[in-house]
Amino acid sequence: MNSPAATPHAPPLANAALLRNVFALAAPTTLVALLQVAAQLVETWLAARQGTAALAGWAVMLPFALLMQQMSTGAMGGGVVSAIARALGAARIDEASSLVMHALTIALAAGLAFTIGLCLFGATILESVAGAEAAQAAHGYVLLLFGLGAVPSWLANTFASVLRGGGRHALAARTLTLTWIAFPLLAWVLCEPAGMGLGGIGAAFSLVFIAAALSMAIVVLRGGAGFMPVFRQRLKADLFRRILSIGATACGLAAIANLTTILVTRQLREYGTAAVAAYGISARLEFLIIPLAFGVGSALTALVGKAAGGNDWPTARRLAWLGGAVTFAATALLGIGVALGSDRFTAFFTQDAQVAAIAAAALGFIGPAFGGLGLGMALYFASMGAGRMKWPVLAALSRIVLAVGGGWLLANVAGMGMSGHFLGVALGLAAYGLFGAAGVRKAVWSAR
Repeated sequence: MNSPAATPHAPPLANAALLRNVFALAAPTTLVALLQVAAQLVETWLAARQGTAALAGWAVMLPFALLMQQMSTGAMGGGVVSAIARALGAARIDEASSLVMHALTIALAAGLAFTIGLCLFGATILESVAGAEAAQAAHGYVLLLFGLGAVPSWLANTFASVLRGGGRHALAARTLTLTWIAFPLLAWVLCEPAGMGLGGIGAAFSLVFIAAALSMAIVVLRGGAGFMPVFRQRLKADLFRRILSIGATACGLAAIANLTTILVTRQLREYGTAAVAAYGISARLEFLIIPLAFGVGSALTALVGKAAGGNDWPTARRLAWLGGAVTFAATALLGIGVALGSDRFTAFFTQDAQVAAIAAAALGFIGPAFGGLGLGMALYFASMGAGRMKWPVLAALSRIVLAVGGGWLLANVAGMGMSGHFLGVALGLAAYGLFGAAGVRKAVWSAR
């Protein structure tokens, strides 16, 4: 005779099983994310050691460097993961095999676009945002990072996305682990002992990703994703659409996020070079939430994609909420810690008292909102797997409106000065999380 008390325990057990699946896929990617965070903290420290002008120039280029990583890893990369996961979830192995060639074609074109665009217009952007001195200090960095490293970075991250689409997150993580261990060490050697200054960071990034792209290509071509890619084929518009319907939208959202930082940085130029440099430190810490959220988010894209491909929408929604809750808790705690210890964090990056004081003030406002960014990012990656991108778009738009427009009003109309800009950024992050959460519900996530 069955016990009537057993039924209420079924949902928690089911949720626990789903969380185990999420954590199993997230663990290797999260390890890579933590190494990436550590490497990028060292990068910020190295940039600051090259002087205030170099730090300001690096801060202006930061959104473009991050945009390249975000597009190739989580945005277009997420489109690749989603398309392959949905194909495998529907047992369409031949389609998954064919998608690899289409994904690499997109990666090559996108990498070349970054190379051409930033090498031609990087100096102009630097001078218009941060001034001539910062432009001169960062010009070599731009040429080495984007001229040499854009295409390898896109290819390496696309190969990694193919592996994640096949559920081989640990395999993708192995090469990227070595990449993010090598990058800060090589960056320091080239920056200081080799005397390249800020340009050493760009050169180091390019070299480690050339090695990563070659290593990852060998793994995928040997069937490491669980299937053999097909290259002797005609390119098909339908397969491009399967990737781009998610990936192009996600790239647009990544562009909006980085445009937000660029516009806020431009507004802060009115307060001097120290303010621009200080916000570069704050923005770097803010953007470090993204690779942390990607650890869980990459698992959500693959798992939600397979559930959606199999038309199991209740499971897809539960996966999203469970992963979102975990990410929110982790990033909120991190943000509160950063806000409470803002003086110590900024002292690590710069010895310039004015830059440190402004950066600490920025983190005091923005740190407590990190949880909103973490929640929004996790649900954004889940939405990519579901193929439901309307609410992530609304979330990104709310963020830029509040950070740029709201920050301007608080600074200039409400008389808050720089603090108004920082509060606007924080409100934008909170809205990003709320709008992202509003989209994960039955009326939106269901069969069409």
